Amino acid sequence: MIPVIICALVSLSAAQANLDILYPNLEHSRTIYVLENGPKLSVVADQPKVVSRRGGNATLPCKIHRDQSLPPNPRMRIKWTKLTSDYLKEVNVFVAMGYHKKSYGSFHGRVHLQSSSLIDASLVITEITLEDYGKYKCEVIDGLEDETVVVSLDLEGVVFPYFPRLGRYNLNFYDAERACQDQDAIVASFDQLYDAWKGGLDWCNAGWLSDGSVQYPIRKPREPCGGKNTKPGVRSYGLRDKDKNHYDVFCFTSQYEGRFYYLIHPSKLTYNEAVSACQRDGAQIAKVGQMFAAWKLLGYDRCDVGWLADGSVRSPISKPRRRCSLAGAAVSFYGFPDKKHKLYGVYCFKGHN
Repeated sequence: MIPVIICALVSLSAAQANLDILYPNLEHSRTIYVLENGPKLSVVADQPKVVSRRGGNATLPCKIHRDQSLPPNPRMRIKWTKLTSDYLKEVNVFVAMGYHKKSYGSFHGRVHLQSSSLIDASLVITEITLEDYGKYKCEVIDGLEDETVVVSLDLEGVVFPYFPRLGRYNLNFYDAERACQDQDAIVASFDQLYDAWKGGLDWCNAGWLSDGSVQYPIRKPREPCGGKNTKPGVRSYGLRDKDKNHYDVFCFTSQYEGRFYYLIHPSKLTYNEAVSACQRDGAQIAKVGQMFAAWKLLGYDRCDVGWLADGSVRSPISKPRRRCSLAGAAVSFYGFPDKKHKLYGVYCFKGHN
């Protein structure tokens, strides 16, 4: 038995010596994997980004390419997940293996595979919500082969800066999330803020974004906003403590199902009277996000100043004119007046049943 072991050790030593001669710079601790004829499975997306709107549908592309040498696999697994804004987690969306299919969480009943062919793993999302915005990963597992591709779902919409009645720089990250939700919106992503900046958004106050960073968009550099000799851009404070740090927030909203309108009323109203007036009209007092969506996406234009649900008074101006936002098209903000004694009109929102 001993001579056999010695021969084996001698053979291994000789092989090692040959390797050292052929590859003098080879790191012995590195493992080398040899692929014969390349991968036998790949997945591709014919477009990296799909654009839709709230309430609409979208198809996220994912096509499977299998080597013809691979036998049919009825247990091939297709899995779709959604990446969180900080890319630290994945949220299950849909899994399919053969005839077994399952959707998860808020996607339950709203997602299915397009399945136009045996190689089609594209995901169809219906009744899109604001929270559906983001990046999705298509993963195909075929025996020992495992391939992925990432597709972005973008939404048509509008970014708006927001702070509540408490005043500026009073929101930690979780307060900011609730504030946007209360105004029919979500916390905006960096990409959404960047697109808004390219579209003309200029705002001096820093606000939370969905990845936990704090940033603000500057089109016209000036002294109170980082200095007039700085360059235009989206300026960042970096990632901040979500519990302890307090800022404003940038919210994002999209198209809605319903009607936003200024209520014609014979007299001006206190806040409580405004709420009741909308209710008598079969509606609710409108939210800030609904006004921004109507202004940006539908071109809603009215000079009248009116109450909104958060207790602020604003007016949506799409066509600037004398005594009506000479500074340009904007949702004009007039503050948070005394709810009991100040009198204004009111903007209402009537959803589609």
